[in-house]
Amino acid sequence: MTTPAVDVADVSKRYRLYQERNQSLKASVMRGRRVRYKEIWALQDVSLQVQPGSAFGLIGENGSGKSTLLKCMARILRPDKGTITTDGKVSALLELGAGFHPELSGRENVFLNGSILGLGKKQLQARFDEIVGFAGIEDFIDAPVKNYSSGMYVRLGFSVAINVDPDILLVDEVLAVGDADFQRRCADKFAELRAKGKTIVIVTHALSTVKEMCDEAALLEHGRLQAIGNAVDVVDRYLGDVFASGATAEPNGDIAPTIGPVQLLDPTGVEIDSTCTGDSVVLRFHYALPAPLADPLITVSIHSLDGLEVSRPMARLAPMHAGTVPLEGTVDLHVDQLMLLPGSYDVAAAISDAGGPPRAPDRAGALRMVVERRDHAEEHGVVSLGGRWAFAAREVSR
Repeated sequence: MTTPAVDVADVSKRYRLYQERNQSLKASVMRGRRVRYKEIWALQDVSLQVQPGSAFGLIGENGSGKSTLLKCMARILRPDKGTITTDGKVSALLELGAGFHPELSGRENVFLNGSILGLGKKQLQARFDEIVGFAGIEDFIDAPVKNYSSGMYVRLGFSVAINVDPDILLVDEVLAVGDADFQRRCADKFAELRAKGKTIVIVTHALSTVKEMCDEAALLEHGRLQAIGNAVDVVDRYLGDVFASGATAEPNGDIAPTIGPVQLLDPTGVEIDSTCTGDSVVLRFHYALPAPLADPLITVSIHSLDGLEVSRPMARLAPMHAGTVPLEGTVDLHVDQLMLLPGSYDVAAAISDAGGPPRAPDRAGALRMVVERRDHAEEHGVVSLGGRWAFAAREVSR
């Protein structure tokens, strides 16, 4: 039997939420009692194994316990019950700027963070150029990191973490703030690490990434393990649960319509994980109606990762059908030229009756759409203007 790279056995972790605070020792004595608190179990009896050389995904809603479990694996947190054993050197990138001192320069933080992760000064000196080169911040390496953007923070932190040459790499959702080019380079680096027999455990909401990159995945819900196994199967179950849980009651007691998995397709109908600015794409929305609606309305919302809503197209479904709209089906939004600039975007949708107020799309089951650079000159902002440049010379009298 192969020794697991990570062995999680009956792990539970609780937090205390304090309802009040004593401001001083005098206040504590005067009150004559302890501060009241409520215990919250972030993890309950979780057991799983991650095999050496594999990529393992942790998925679930916000607050499901994914990040807490990852911190327990990294020994940043100690479980209240159970044990976690790791076989090999562990390197972790869990929080934006973790291990960085904001007043120090990027150069100084490379040596500080690298020493925390177990590298000596000579090793760091030998790998310094590679670390800075991968992060792509050569021009800013001697500037204080407090002046860095979130993307620069992540690139430098990730570059240090992978250059520690870990046996086990733990990565939280922080990579989502990187641009499309950096995410591609991270995917290439993950593939390189796996080829060397390294183990990767990643927490992410980008389900297409889990399907593409991970061998296995675990689904957590309210701190409990709901499913574990083949990554594609676990992601499909999670999407199915999100689809089913979307059937909530309306204020009048009726069951609301639901939108299931959202798909990104190329013009031929093949599902894809990413696209490029200016490409033609199809967004496919699976829907289910609990009862016939006279005039169903679909509302689509596209958000950048920082929360900016960049578009909200709507469409009435009845005109698309000669008769009554089917209770279940798919709706396709054909986009001849996707003018979003490179980055990651969440695409969500909702269905309601056009005779009432439109329902706001819920981003919990959104598609994470990655847009990459093609030939456009624009690099900043959200959308490309397209357009056509023309030059006209003007004679200047001398």
